[in-house]
Amino acid sequence: FAKKVTSSFCFCSVCSSLPWQCFRALCCKGPPPPRPEYDLVCIGLTGSGKTSLLSQLCSESPDNIVSTTGFSIKAVPFQNAILNVKELGGADNIRKYWSRYYQGSQGVIFVLDSASSEDDLETARNELHSALQHPQLCTLPFLILANHQDKPAARSVQEV
Repeated sequence: FAKKVTSSFCFCSVCSSLPWQCFRALCCKGPPPPRPEYDLVCIGLTGSGKTSLLSQLCSESPDNIVSTTGFSIKAVPFQNAILNVKELGGADNIRKYWSRYYQGSQGVIFVLDSASSEDDLETARNELHSALQHPQLCTLPFLILANHQDKPAARSVQEV
């Protein structure tokens, strides 16, 4: 009888401790540590591909992309971080307001259309130089993307 009680006790002991271990493993670890977030600003002339770039990074459908008329914000998730990207419209009447959105940025993405006209490319150069010299951006990392490399009229990165 003692053996039965002992074996029964052992079985119940294992049975009662196993759910506790499972509970602790599933519930007591707490939430995963938060991924660091970085605030970026994405600028470039209208039609350079800013919206398409962000849609691609967010795995969104490229269908029905329309030009950004003001600004939009997208959270771009990566395995180790989240990029909160403020995309600013690139129309002439909006570019003069870009600097109002620079505060708090930790990096800049400048997108240019490598297949654009000489005039538009010169305008893009001027806007890039202006951004590079702006007090809130001049110390930040810049990523400059020469977009539309797949178009026949595209200039090489060296030409841009």
